Amino acid sequence: MPNQPEAKRIIEAALLSSQEPLSLVDLKRLFEDEIGPDTLRRLLDELREDWSARAVELANTASGWRFQTRPEFQPFVERLNPDKRPRYSRAVMETLAIIAYRQPVTRGDVEDIRGVAVSAQIIQTLESRGWIDVVGHRDTPGRPALFATTRSFLDDLGLLSLQELPPLEEIARTLQLEPAISQPAANEPAAAE
Repeated sequence: MPNQPEAKRIIEAALLSSQEPLSLVDLKRLFEDEIGPDTLRRLLDELREDWSARAVELANTASGWRFQTRPEFQPFVERLNPDKRPRYSRAVMETLAIIAYRQPVTRGDVEDIRGVAVSAQIIQTLESRGWIDVVGHRDTPGRPALFATTRSFLDDLGLLSLQELPPLEEIARTLQLEPAISQPAANEPAAAE
């Protein structure tokens, strides 16, 4: 068994070379189970502390541990890769939020909450991004698909679990701070998305 400073360097090398987060089970395999989970967690905490004053941080996400750029340095790193991230419509983001906070839900549930029809393209966009998946079917006529968020969704947001999502009240306050979008007059129909 390697000594603890060497074990920490082995963990660091594995995490820096991995393109995906590594779980505790993955990391234990590095040492052929010679290091217990408590020791491994302590080494990860020490490693996180070692990197605390740097531009890169060790983060624990739903899928495991990974190194990532700290949020305050992301705008600079993006200048090296000016590829535009996909921009999602308000309808896509509202649908994702409903699924995240109310899961598992059917497309009909989302439509009831949003008050407008949810196009198949919106669901396909979220599925192709890997943020939602079908987790079952409701036991009602037609057996509609039940959607829930994925680990990839949590990883992309840097979250361990859904409990880390901000409270709905906080989101409502944030939305109230955004500039108001022009509302249709009372006699004009709202555009379906």
